[in-house]
Amino acid sequence: MADERALGGVGTKLLFEDDRVRVWELRLAPGEESEVHRHDFDHLLVQIGGDRVAVVPEPDTEGPYRDYLEADVVPGMVAQVRRGGVETARNVGAEWYLEVIVELKDGRGGG
Repeated sequence: MADERALGGVGTKLLFEDDRVRVWELRLAPGEESEVHRHDFDHLLVQIGGDRVAVVPEPDTEGPYRDYLEADVVPGMVAQVRRGGVETARNVGAEWYLEVIVELKDGRGGG
């Protein structure tokens, strides 16, 4: 089945990329949502600031978050997340939300 949705970037700004990692910044104003995006790589989420954030999964998501989820922001918290999520991030708090996303590209070979 072809995916006819226009998917956006994992974050709001690409900060760095090489053959092993891709690093994004995600910055959302209160009430703002990211574009619908797909996580093609396992990744690390590093929460920098904010007070409350939500993940809004799409019906065809294959990631770990299958249901709508809201959570308090814990600056400095790092979460490891498996690939496959098709979702939107939503700032449901009263403060700007900021996180760094480090995508771990497949590099299981030697080197």
